[in-house]
Amino acid sequence: MSNKIKIVLADDNSTLSLLLKFRLEKEGYELFMAVDGKEAIELIEEHKPALILTDIMMPFISGLEVISYVRNKLELKTPIIVFSSAGQEEMVLKAFNLGANDFMGKPFSPNELVIRIKRLLT
Repeated sequence: MSNKIKIVLADDNSTLSLLLKFRLEKEGYELFMAVDGKEAIELIEEHKPALILTDIMMPFISGLEVISYVRNKLELKTPIIVFSSAGQEEMVLKAFNLGANDFMGKPFSPNELVIRIKRLLT
């Protein structure tokens, strides 16, 4: 049984996901990766992560729906950081209204993400 802090990452960009997996595991986190919102919800229910990272635009179930599910159905207070490409202000505002804790526009610095994760988990 690992006592590492668990994080679920939901993003359909495999290059970004692998980069973040490498960077976050180097920081000592245990990462579970989902390629869409449906898989993200399954991982969240199974692993009860300390933090959720999700892109807004994903196949099947969007990041907004993931946030809504976590907050309303699972009733979890797990911190959620949302990613989105530039020019999606309306989506970002919706994400905050649904219960997201932080937002980062793509592209972003993995080092900045690590700082934001540590801030949310302390």
